[in-house]
Amino acid sequence: MTTPDTAVPLPDPASGPGGVPATEATAPAEASATAGTCHDGIHGYHDDKAAYLRRLRRVEGQVRGLQRMIEEDVYCIDVLTQVSAVQKALESVATGLVDDHIHHCVHDAARSGDPAVIDTKMDEVMAAVKRLLK
Repeated sequence: MTTPDTAVPLPDPASGPGGVPATEATAPAEASATAGTCHDGIHGYHDDKAAYLRRLRRVEGQVRGLQRMIEEDVYCIDVLTQVSAVQKALESVATGLVDDHIHHCVHDAARSGDPAVIDTKMDEVMAAVKRLLK
């Protein structure tokens, strides 16, 4: 059984996250990368980018482990335990990103003093939190 801190297997170069072909997996990220920017043009997670990428690769490894568990007919409860671990790992990444966004992008908007910029950033963060809580 895979645990949250297990080593990450090397990704399949022909596929993106979750085995989806790379062109399909990267399209939404490319589109959303230009949807919003921080006032200074640097995203809030910039300083922790390497750590986020490591954590996401670990999650990817956990998901691949789940696939193997199903292929190997592992007991249902063990699979569900690992599903829960993946969900918690992604929630942790999301919480960190929200924190970075508030402390960098929203803070930057507040310093600008422009009510329209502040409102836009507040609306963005609230929409993101609502999506996370669904």
